[in-house]
Amino acid sequence: MLKKPLACLATAALLSTAQEPVNLRAIHEMKTEAFENSKVMDTVFQLTDVNGPRLTNSPGHRTAAEWVMKELKSYGLTNVHLEPFKAFGRSWNYTRYEGHMLAPSYQPLIGYPMAWSEGTNGVAKGEAMIAVLATNKDLEKFKGKLKDKIVLIDPLKDLSLNDAPMGRRLTEKELAERASVQDPSRMGYPVRSGRTSFLTDLKRADLNKFLKDEGVLVAVRQGYNGDGGTVFATAQGSRDAKEAVPPCTIVLTAEHYNRIYRLLDKKQKVELSFEVKAQILNETTDSFNVIGEIKGTKKPDEIVMLGGHLDSWHGGTGATDNGTGSAIAIEAVRILTKLKLPMDRTVRIALWGGEEQGLLGSIGYVEEHFAERKTMKKKAEFDKLSVYYNTDTGTGKYRGIGAGGNIMAKPIFEAWMEPFKDMGFTTVSGVTSQSTKRPGGTDHTTFTWVGLPGFGFLQDPIEYSTRTHHSNMDVYDRVQKGDLMQASAIMSAFVYHSATRKDMMPRKPAPDPVTEEDLPSAQ
Repeated sequence: MLKKPLACLATAALLSTAQEPVNLRAIHEMKTEAFENSKVMDTVFQLTDVNGPRLTNSPGHRTAAEWVMKELKSYGLTNVHLEPFKAFGRSWNYTRYEGHMLAPSYQPLIGYPMAWSEGTNGVAKGEAMIAVLATNKDLEKFKGKLKDKIVLIDPLKDLSLNDAPMGRRLTEKELAERASVQDPSRMGYPVRSGRTSFLTDLKRADLNKFLKDEGVLVAVRQGYNGDGGTVFATAQGSRDAKEAVPPCTIVLTAEHYNRIYRLLDKKQKVELSFEVKAQILNETTDSFNVIGEIKGTKKPDEIVMLGGHLDSWHGGTGATDNGTGSAIAIEAVRILTKLKLPMDRTVRIALWGGEEQGLLGSIGYVEEHFAERKTMKKKAEFDKLSVYYNTDTGTGKYRGIGAGGNIMAKPIFEAWMEPFKDMGFTTVSGVTSQSTKRPGGTDHTTFTWVGLPGFGFLQDPIEYSTRTHHSNMDVYDRVQKGDLMQASAIMSAFVYHSATRKDMMPRKPAPDPVTEEDLPSAQ
C-alpha cells in the first residue's frame, strides 16, 4: 500500500475539522427559559401596540427606544445608550386619517397618508379627477388643470383571482435549493419585493414639485402590492429638507381606488373628502441606534453582536418589520442574563435606526467603530469583532442561516444547529456566494461589506410579502408566537457559543478600498 505524500496528508487534515464544541446543558436551559418563561410577545406588544409605528425619529421611534433602554437596564446590561449617527434629515408623523367617498354614493375609504406629505389643514373636500402621471410628458399634459382637485395619479389595477395561500412555510425542497448553487455564474437569489411601480421615467422629486406647484388639493394613489383591504406603501415625500414637500398624498386599497377610477372613467361625478393631520419634524435631524452590553469575563475587549432594526414604516405598527427581529434580540439577551451564563466575550445588542431609508444606522455605526468602507481604514474595534447576527425577514421561525460565502463558518453553524433540528432549523445557505458589493436588504450586509462576519437567519416567509411587509396589516396579530420563541432560543445559543468558543469566528479576506461610485447613495 502506497503512503500518501505529506502535502496530501496536510490537505486532508485541513478538510477534516474537529467537531465544534456544543454546550448541551446550556442549550437545555436556554430552551426551557425561551419556551416556558417567554417574554418575547410582551416585548412585541410594547414595540407595536404601545409604541408603534416607529418611523425613524418620530415620537413612536423615540418612545420605543426609551422603553428598550429601560428594559435592557432591568436585565443588568451595561453601557446602555442611544448612539447617534450622521444626520438623518427631517422626520414625519401623522395623528389622524379620515377618507370618504360622498358621491355618487357614500363609502368609507381604506387607506392612509404616505410619509413626508402634508396634512390637509382641516377637511379637504372636492371633485376627483384622473390624471395619471407616469412620464414628464404627462406633467406637460396636465399643467394648469389640477388646482384644488383631488387627483388620482395611478392607473387602474387589474385584480385577478387570488387563489394562492397568503401564508406559507418553506418546504424541504426549497431549503435544499437555498443550500445549493445550481449555476456559479448566477450565484445568489433574486430579490423579489413584490412591488409594482406605476412611475416610469418620472422622478419622485419632479412629481412632488409638480403636484405642489399646481396646487393639487389631495393626490390619491394605490398601494404597490396587495388587495382585499391590505395597503402597501411607504413615502411620497423625502427626508431631505432640500426637496419640496408634496401635498397630502393618500394611498387606498386597490378595490376602493379602482371603484373611484371606474366611476370617473365612465364620466360619473365623484366627490371625495379627506382629513389628515400630519407634520414634518425638523427639530432633530440626527438619529440614533440603541446599544447595550453584557460584559465579557475573560476577553471583554472582544465583541459578539446581535440585533435588528427598530425603525418601521407607518401604515401598521411595525410588527413583522421589524418589531419581531428587535424582540428576538431583546429576548435573547434577557435569556442570557436570566441564566447568568458566563461568557468570555462581551455581547453587544444593537437596534438600528434608519434601516428603511438605506441601512443608515448600521452603516454609520460600522464606519464609526470598525472601518470606513471607501478607504478600508480600520477603526479601533475592527480586529475585536467576532460576529454580528441579524433578524429582519418577518415573524417566521428560523429555518437556517446564511453563510454569505464564508465557507469556514459552515461546520461551526452545523454543529450549533444540531440541537435545534427537531424544530426545523436545518440549513446553512449561501456557502458559495458573491461578496457584498454594497450593503442592501438588511443590516448584516453592512458588516460583510467591510469584511466582517455578519450573518442573517433564514426564516419561513409566513405572510411577509403577501400581507405584512410595509403594509397596514403589519400589526401584532400577524406575529407567530411559537416562531419567535424558537428563534429566541436559537439566537441565544448562537450568541452564547460565539462568545465562549476558543477562537473568534473565521473571516473572509478584507475587501479592497472602493471608488465613490461603489458607495451607496442616500435615499
